[in-house]
Amino acid sequence: MHIVVCIKQVPDTTNVRIDPERGTLIREGVASILNPHDAYAIEGGVALRERLGGSVTALTMGPPQAEAVLREAVARGCDRCVLLTDRAFAGADTWATSYTLARAVRKLGDVRLVLCGKQAIDGDTAQVGPGLAVHLGWPQATYARRIVEADADAVVVERLTDWGNETLRVELPAALTVLKDLNFPRLPSLVSQMRGRRCDVERWGADAVEGDAAEFGLNGSPTRVVRVFTPPPRGKCVLWKGDPETAAPELVRALKDMRLV
Repeated sequence: MHIVVCIKQVPDTTNVRIDPERGTLIREGVASILNPHDAYAIEGGVALRERLGGSVTALTMGPPQAEAVLREAVARGCDRCVLLTDRAFAGADTWATSYTLARAVRKLGDVRLVLCGKQAIDGDTAQVGPGLAVHLGWPQATYARRIVEADADAVVVERLTDWGNETLRVELPAALTVLKDLNFPRLPSLVSQMRGRRCDVERWGADAVEGDAAEFGLNGSPTRVVRVFTPPPRGKCVLWKGDPETAAPELVRALKDMRLV
């Protein structure tokens, strides 16, 4: 079985700063890391390959430096890695990103299963995985927390919903987005890390994926990020001191003045 794992390089959110003049993220001097949710997708793909045979390809879209997360994916057990990098892909929103990834999956040719982390920590949209399935015309299951069964024809997954857990049988080819409950990602050994450093990263541009140029990047994005900003303080706070019997009437009076009660 050929499995593709879609991953993303993201800024380390413990050190994110915003340019107050331009309203954009300051990326200079900020470390980039593998999207944490994608580590569970990688482990899920590698574990399935170990059970069923086949191969795992790591796929990402980004600038040339994004090859670092592909090398990490190989160190974690993937067999092959492909970087989609081209100026034509710049400025893509989730729709254009999922379109580009879908074109790459089509080019790979014999893919039976695509795995994605549930979302990326820089955007938190959780839209690329489902969008990828739509562009491919494949069935999908989101928020998978356990793969119950799998063979060459279908996977049975348990997914998390707002009302509890749901078990689905999904015919292949298909796309899944996975939760951290799925597994515990293995730590790369020294040997596997060296393999990741030495692996060949395939680079594909817009011509290689053979898509519609109008659907790539900013041109193919129906949404735009107009501004990124830090929310201003909500205003002054009022602190009432004393026992609850004294403070409670003051709170009720203040809420009535605000017409909240």
